[in-house]
Amino acid sequence: MELNRLKPIYLFGIVLNAGALVYALATESWLYAGAFVLILVYLAFRFRMIANA
Repeated sequence: MELNRLKPIYLFGIVLNAGALVYALATESWLYAGAFVLILVYLAFRFRMIANA
C-alpha cells in the first residue's frame, strides 16, 4: 500500500483513540485509559515513521 494512503488512516485512528481516551478518563476507567494511551503512543510512533519516509 502506498504510504500517502496510510497517513489519513493513522490520523483517523489517533483521533478516534483520543476520543476514547477522553471518554475513559471521564468515566474513571483507568485500565481502559491506560490501554488507549499505549495505542496512541504506538499509532503516533507509526505515523512519524511513515511521515519521515
